[in-house]
Amino acid sequence: MKRYLATLTVLGAMAASMAIAQTHSRKEMLQSLDLTTAQKQQAKSIFQNTHRQVQPLAQQLTQDRQSLRAAIQAGDTGQIQQLSTAMGTLKGQMLGSRSAGMAQLYALLTPDQKAKASQLQPKGE
Repeated sequence: MKRYLATLTVLGAMAASMAIAQTHSRKEMLQSLDLTTAQKQQAKSIFQNTHRQVQPLAQQLTQDRQSLRAAIQAGDTGQIQQLSTAMGTLKGQMLGSRSAGMAQLYALLTPDQKAKASQLQPKGE
């Protein structure tokens, strides 16, 4: 049980560091695209809207992680399964919202910027 909790903690830390790295690489990518002032304003609006959509999902995910820890400690396998499924759904919704935001941003780019963005896109994304 302790090993399982330790593994969850390590995985959580890894996920957080990966999210920070993705944010940093996306920021660098956007800077290298030489966006116009209008594109920057539109991008800011897209990112703010996406953040508003994702924030409640992220808060629920945090609550579910805490509940999952409690279910693990209690040995409640039914609750573990239910929470795991719910967390997977939340992560999928978050990915969908973020991907839709990136699609909106991509639609703003000129053909040259799109070509450059494709070259800059990290492998696996």
